[in-house]
Amino acid sequence: MSEPVTVITGTRKGIGRHLAEYYCDRGHIVFGCSRGEPGWERDNYNHFVADVSDEGQVKSIFSTIRREHGRLDNLLNNAGIASMNHSLLTPVNTVRKIMDTNVIGSFLFCREAAKLMKKNKYGRIVNFSTVAVPLKLEGEAAYVASKSAVEGLTNVLSREFAGFGITVNTIGPVPIDTDLIRAVPKDKIESLVERQSIKRLGQMDDVVNVIDFFLRAESEFVTGQSLYLGGV
Repeated sequence: MSEPVTVITGTRKGIGRHLAEYYCDRGHIVFGCSRGEPGWERDNYNHFVADVSDEGQVKSIFSTIRREHGRLDNLLNNAGIASMNHSLLTPVNTVRKIMDTNVIGSFLFCREAAKLMKKNKYGRIVNFSTVAVPLKLEGEAAYVASKSAVEGLTNVLSREFAGFGITVNTIGPVPIDTDLIRAVPKDKIESLVERQSIKRLGQMDDVVNVIDFFLRAESEFVTGQSLYLGGV
């Protein structure tokens, strides 16, 4: 496939930025978004400043892609937020923010992406979960609840979209050295790593390896799957 068109959410920094640069370097036309300007650029990268939970803004992104390219091949739903705190100390406003970004955002992007993908009977969607789900990580009740919802969404959409030639899968990374975990106490991260079969932090290449597999045209028979890294 020449010049695949790929949407990646949360591309200002961290995993999202790495994925955007990686796929740009491999010839993809990449559309990214975040709440702020990225501070980096590539010739084949297009950025939107947007809130992933805002339906109007999300629709505008896909209207632009439809107008400029008339198709979409891949969606990587990377944008996400977390807040590590005991459930008894978690304000409901924090819960709403987590649900809006992680669940509503993923739903809106999946829905709008599928509308465009089904025109060509082809598409690859990869949602992001976390190993905190199978590990039932203490102090992450709202985050785990949101990512469990994303996995449930993946399972249903994989069935609803199958007839359109669209696969929907989920990757669950272990902690990676990004801003998302830098505020977490070191002992908490070490304790989490100890619960993995492979006892180390994740690397960007670990994530890319799984996503590359999900995005392959030959992976058309792989859908509705959640793949966790690290051996949890």
